[in-house]
Amino acid sequence: MSQSITQTNLQGLQLINRGKVRDLYEVDGNLLMVATDRISAYDVIMNEPIPNKGRVLTKLSLFWFDLLKDIIPHHLISADPDTYPASCAPFKDILRGRSMLVKKAKPLPVECIVRGYISGSFWSAYKKNTTVCGFKLPEGMQESQKLPQVLFTPSTKAEQGLHDENISVAEMEKLVGKDETAQIADVCVRLYEKAADYARSKGIIIADTKFELGWYDGKLMLIDEVLTPDSSRFWPEDDYVIGRGQASFDKQFLRDYLSSLTWDKTPPAPPLPAEILEKTGARYLEALERITGSGL
Repeated sequence: MSQSITQTNLQGLQLINRGKVRDLYEVDGNLLMVATDRISAYDVIMNEPIPNKGRVLTKLSLFWFDLLKDIIPHHLISADPDTYPASCAPFKDILRGRSMLVKKAKPLPVECIVRGYISGSFWSAYKKNTTVCGFKLPEGMQESQKLPQVLFTPSTKAEQGLHDENISVAEMEKLVGKDETAQIADVCVRLYEKAADYARSKGIIIADTKFELGWYDGKLMLIDEVLTPDSSRFWPEDDYVIGRGQASFDKQFLRDYLSSLTWDKTPPAPPLPAEILEKTGARYLEALERITGSGL
């Protein structure tokens, strides 16, 4: 097992953003994405790392980029530090297994969310009004039920620490254009359907996911991470029951633990027991092993 990394400081490289999980550097006109072992819950970054989380996210993303490349180009140039520019050479040991050198695309101003099942914030909204994000859904649906059709439900991109807000497709058209919205929605639904069919063959239901897309040389491109437990709800098919929340290959142990505390879900984050960190890491690793057929 490699040493956990909560933050990188690659001297001589230009750090342009430190997100919830990834540190982003600009290198020779491209971007170097480094997936740390940070984890957030309720939009608060925890103090302790999840063992190997960054390596799991990176290996999963690389798998999906390859599987989905016939639908849309992706931004990956290389994930092998031996091929990175010379300025990255001193940091090979840190970068190996948890980094990607990628093209510098212009990200869309919206989150591209695709849903195949009713869960999470979408379920909460449905209980108040059966029209959600502009879609009229049937009466009497149950939690975790499969939707009548795959839905593209965009959201705004909030600043770190704030929550994204669901918007309708019509509202997205005002932000990025009508034709562009139609193209983006079509691509995202096709990405989801191909990934969901594959995952189902491995005993995993992808309930919903968030894609990041951007423009590069005037063309749409798949960017950032893709179809990881951080950006998707993965449910074990053999435990799937309509009418309740599902076990999930993600932060479930962490969320359950945090919800048992008298914590107001604002920084600072409470300390996490080793057992919670280990169980959360094991779920991420199991998702990788099931989907790709191999571990780290």
